[in-house]
Amino acid sequence: MAAATFSLNYIAYKKHIKGLFMATYAIGDIQGCYRTFKKLLKKIDFHPGRDQLWLAGDLINRGPSSLKTLEYIYKYQDSIQCVLGNHDLHFLAIESGQHLSNKKDTFKKILLSPNRKKLVKWLKTQPLFYMDEQLEFAMVHAGVPADWSFRDAVDFSQEVSEAIQSKNSYRFFAQMYNNTPSKWKESLSGIKRLRFITNALTRMRYCFSDGSLELTCKVPPGEQPAELTPWFELPQNLNKGQLIFGHWASLMGQCPIPHYYALDTGCVWGRKLTALRLDDKTIFQCKNID
Repeated sequence: MAAATFSLNYIAYKKHIKGLFMATYAIGDIQGCYRTFKKLLKKIDFHPGRDQLWLAGDLINRGPSSLKTLEYIYKYQDSIQCVLGNHDLHFLAIESGQHLSNKKDTFKKILLSPNRKKLVKWLKTQPLFYMDEQLEFAMVHAGVPADWSFRDAVDFSQEVSEAIQSKNSYRFFAQMYNNTPSKWKESLSGIKRLRFITNALTRMRYCFSDGSLELTCKVPPGEQPAELTPWFELPQNLNKGQLIFGHWASLMGQCPIPHYYALDTGCVWGRKLTALRLDDKTIFQCKNID
């Protein structure tokens, strides 16, 4: 039996070396750092059509090449699965006319692009939470509230997606920017319900002991006020499945929960862009060159 297992592993390895083995990779926050993104894709030997790529949100903004990044992802969308991050939603709010850009935003080239409409239409179809039951992995930009299952997160994400894709999406974007309500209740409705779901899945870092969101603290764990706990350390979160997330650059890829993978390693701040190969949990990194 041992010899047979070795033989099968060796065959799989040879197929991978020859470029015949499909792999699934997840990458953290790109934020428009296109040159670094392409360098990392070369490092992992990513081939659209053969491999699959998961992107954990914040595809654009702050980096110098948001348009190029979005156009690449759009071009190879059949091989790429994304979730939306807070910067992606910020862009959609600006594009809809419901919010003003600020000095740090790098959306101008997208807004002036002749491809603007098709890029925006596609971006709006991306979920806030994604789960692949066959791979036994899920992906979100920020995190999952302690009292939600992954299936709950899929369903609640869909509620926001329906609002984003509706003819009246401008109403959602007009009221998206707010930190309340801070605590989940199934009875929440309307914009309050949608806003909590959005904040939890795309902005959350710390929570109070009752699961209430605290959306202003960004320091690394250990430096936060005593009453705050990283969302992933709340007891109800410890026994959930495998989860990929980004958003929290100050974690620098370090998460104490073995089945949670933090992939935002501060690329846009001059640090590194990180990829995880889901098949064997191998980490790949490239230093920012943008």
